[in-house]
Amino acid sequence: MPEHRARRPAAGERAAAAFSLLAVAAAAGLLLIGVATHLPAVLLALAGLLVCVTAGWYAVSRRGLVRAAGLAVMAAALGALAVGLAFADLRVLVLALVIALSAGSVASARYALRARAAGPHAATARLTNPPRPAHPVLLMNPRSGGGKAERFRLAQECERRGIEPVVLKPGDDLLKLAEDAADRGADAIGMAGGDGSQALVASVASRRGIPHVCVPAGTRNHFAADLGLDRGDVVGALDAFTDGVERRIDLATVNGRIFVNNASLGLYAKVIRSPEYRDAKLATAAAVLPDVLGPDAAPLDLRFRGPGGDSPTAHLILVSNDPYRLDQFGAMGTRDRLDLGVLGVVAATIGDAGQASRFLALEAAGQVRRFPGWQEWSTPRFEVSSAGPVDIGIDGEALVMDPPLVFESLPGALRVRLPRRAVRPSRAARTVRLLSGSTITELAEVAAGR
Repeated sequence: MPEHRARRPAAGERAAAAFSLLAVAAAAGLLLIGVATHLPAVLLALAGLLVCVTAGWYAVSRRGLVRAAGLAVMAAALGALAVGLAFADLRVLVLALVIALSAGSVASARYALRARAAGPHAATARLTNPPRPAHPVLLMNPRSGGGKAERFRLAQECERRGIEPVVLKPGDDLLKLAEDAADRGADAIGMAGGDGSQALVASVASRRGIPHVCVPAGTRNHFAADLGLDRGDVVGALDAFTDGVERRIDLATVNGRIFVNNASLGLYAKVIRSPEYRDAKLATAAAVLPDVLGPDAAPLDLRFRGPGGDSPTAHLILVSNDPYRLDQFGAMGTRDRLDLGVLGVVAATIGDAGQASRFLALEAAGQVRRFPGWQEWSTPRFEVSSAGPVDIGIDGEALVMDPPLVFESLPGALRVRLPRRAVRPSRAARTVRLLSGSTITELAEVAAGR
């Protein structure tokens, strides 16, 4: 693979970078003028938002009358927020212009920085051109993604391409079906389903030394997105079998169980562990969170060693197969790379209503890393201790594991085949965060011709 060399930006990229910087400055100026002109109303809206967030903490972490009072205060605060926004009277034309300038700035920035986003990915992916497999097999879950396998007629599309389709039936053991396919001589094995199913089939492909094909037929398909696949093109993903390129990526394990995305401990794991979660997510969260966040709640027993030494516990722990770019925890983030050979670890501790307000404010601003209770680092191995069994969510599946929980990275453990025409950087590598200092600096360099 030839070494990637930086090139000087073209004239169009320099112009796009300059426009991006001017447009974001103009949008910020218009917004500041609007705020200064209607300062009392804006302050009322901000106060309403702050009270709403604080009351929301009590609504989710308490029961009975305190929860009812929190909900009532939230409703009043939302009213104050609405009144503040109404009296702010920011003109529709001004708002439309701010939105248009912001959108134009982001689009121009993406064009100006396209070489910087795509270059490192192409250089480090180490794509190879393997021969077409003689006996490709695709396992598919007809229930995943609301029935995408049936809606896109994947079984018939497989037969047209010479791929053996294996459709899961109720009660089937996916892991055994994958092992059976490998025993029958499959030299490429794929999965059409969600991320949990992808991990199971990937574990077999890794152990047998055969390439894996990811077909995004689940609901969210985070793994497919981070591979650079178009999640909307389910049928097109089959081209990986017939006209594909290959690369190696990492896997990760917790107590020997493989995962492709992440494992979560703490609040999220407690909520999804409840049997009622899938049918009533909000009601289940409302019932479970007071047991974890309330004043009488026993502290979560999740002991670990972080960058600053031993930590007694955390409310949220996320361990990922290669680090996520997490500017907002709720968005779950994406990964620039899947071949760094390390785990990404995030831990957050939220102690009271004041900290909850600050956490949510930073989350909304895309600056959650600035939260004082936030820790984030990379490591090839991570261990969590506890006095009893630990609830854990692995690639969205709820499990309970006995401690200690030992997480390890498996560098380059999986061969993946990708459709030749679909190879591109992941969402994280393509994302432009215009208000970050590094992006502003890169745009200035491109505009200057560097």
